[in-house]
Amino acid sequence: MTSTTKVGIREIARLANVSPGTVDRALHGRRGITEETRLRIVAIVESIGYSPDLAARALSVGRGAVEIGICIPREIHHYFDHLRDGLLAEARRYERLGVHVRYQPTERFGENDVQKAVEVIAQRPDVLIIAPGSPVPLTPVLDDAEAQGIRVVCVDTDAPASKRSALVSVDAGVCGRMAADLMAAFLPPGAAVVVITGMLSLENHAMSASNFAQLYAQHNPGSPPVDIIEAHEDEDESFRKCFALLSARENIAGIYVNTVNCLPVCRAISACGLSGKIRLITSDMFEGMLPYFDKGVISASIHGRPYTLGETAMRLAVDHVLNGRPFPSGPGLLPHVVTQSNCRLFHEIRRGTTEPFAGRDDSRGDAAYLGRALTGGRSSRGAKARTARALEAD
Repeated sequence: MTSTTKVGIREIARLANVSPGTVDRALHGRRGITEETRLRIVAIVESIGYSPDLAARALSVGRGAVEIGICIPREIHHYFDHLRDGLLAEARRYERLGVHVRYQPTERFGENDVQKAVEVIAQRPDVLIIAPGSPVPLTPVLDDAEAQGIRVVCVDTDAPASKRSALVSVDAGVCGRMAADLMAAFLPPGAAVVVITGMLSLENHAMSASNFAQLYAQHNPGSPPVDIIEAHEDEDESFRKCFALLSARENIAGIYVNTVNCLPVCRAISACGLSGKIRLITSDMFEGMLPYFDKGVISASIHGRPYTLGETAMRLAVDHVLNGRPFPSGPGLLPHVVTQSNCRLFHEIRRGTTEPFAGRDDSRGDAAYLGRALTGGRSSRGAKARTARALEAD
């Protein structure tokens, strides 16, 4: 038999006079066979130049469907849509291996994710891929899944106290330090900056914010302490707090938004007539940001690469189930720096988006939206007129 002959696990099993399952255990170092049997199988594999075909392997060992449960939010959709698309695109590449996806999203980040996780786990998937928004109450749920043999892969955000098998994310500490490097290079000595974050209960938000604050203070020792403002991933809250901050403090020279919710901050800067006067560094990349790059509102973004996160999480999950490959120990992905000169080259722009504001110039703002935000949800003609005049002046 030559090395080019098409051969699969069943043929190796016949040559070794063992079962296909025994061959699979030998190839992946699993328990349940003797060392003598393993060495005999390895020798046969080497002699015939076997290169495994995943589809043939899945069928040869009688593996049923690979079930992958996905529990991620729908909102903030311009980020999590890309994460979802990456997960599903990678899953489609493995359809011939019998990979099935059970997609059960939550409506908003951190809402009902415990209940949704319990529902997915009850369906007994091989792997649960989840973006934890409530890491503390989720921890015992995820630990129970692992105890049942369901591997848990956290994607984008983490439940660090849980026994989850893997985390797939960009390194939050690196993101914060990169943003601090850029901000310190952009601004003069002594310049005051603030961080707008989502939820400090999330390890990645807290880590990137603290790393930014610490490194910026080292780069710029004469600057005021960096304030960290929590906006809870709420667009109106983010706009109101940023608008109030900029209205009250004229010394703010830079803002780092370390959550994927930068548009309210862009709108607040525009509404205050400060476009191009404040250095804004964000943490996402989608089509609605392009006008703000073009008009100088956004100086740079530390891109979290949601599509690639989704692809990577799904690939690791399938590879683990089919091949027994261990999960990596760290987050694994490096963030990308986006500026006005390269912002149209990224996947999230080239592939388009399902955003309702895609393709239109959102940097003029929505007077009705701004009016509601400034009045705590109450829209009035006066509020609309004031915000519209502010945007026109900008």
